[in-house]
Amino acid sequence: MSLAVARKPLRADAARNVDKIITAARQCFREFGPEVPLQTIATTAGVGPATLFRNFADKEELVLAALNRQLRLTVDPVMDGALADIDAAAGLLRVLEALMAAASDDANLLCAVAGRRELLTGITGSLMDSISVLLVRGQGQGSLRPDISMTDMFRLLAMLIGVVDTMEPGSDAWRRPLALVEDAIRTVRPLRPLPVLVPVPAAAAGTPAGPIVGTQQVQ
Repeated sequence: MSLAVARKPLRADAARNVDKIITAARQCFREFGPEVPLQTIATTAGVGPATLFRNFADKEELVLAALNRQLRLTVDPVMDGALADIDAAAGLLRVLEALMAAASDDANLLCAVAGRRELLTGITGSLMDSISVLLVRGQGQGSLRPDISMTDMFRLLAMLIGVVDTMEPGSDAWRRPLALVEDAIRTVRPLRPLPVLVPVPAAAAGTPAGPIVGTQQVQ
């Protein structure tokens, strides 16, 4: 999966610097949060600020590069398996699971570019094309609803990624919303209980007791 703007091939030493910067960025975002200064990332990577800015124009470009690399490493292999699977719906759900696991692991990276509507396009590249293949196959097999469009899938994926804002980084609280999405897109609802309910953290809820919807507290 490529970034929205293709990068020119790099010399070996420059490629090593890019790798060190991206690795340091993931470490720093996990340790210090989405507001970590680029200077801290450069120091952690063992490079000067000039080297960082020579490779990444700003924090957003660095964040997108880091997210892009994680998708290549963790989601691409799952997608390859899904495309080879006879059961397209099962393969699609495995891809969504891999995406959500990656989003949870790098929640602070996502927070650093929160609110950007083109975020998914920027970091997923050809992924949505492959999801489209799985969707059409699943609809042809009768396992996925025939009235679902790729616009629906894009929005469902955006909503699922938004779940990371309501949970602790690294949590698997996304499994329950994903199960609900699976119930919605399959033609036959799976016969299984929902994954365990994980309460919304107080910080994400906005108040110590959590938000109130009607007369019920969000849990």
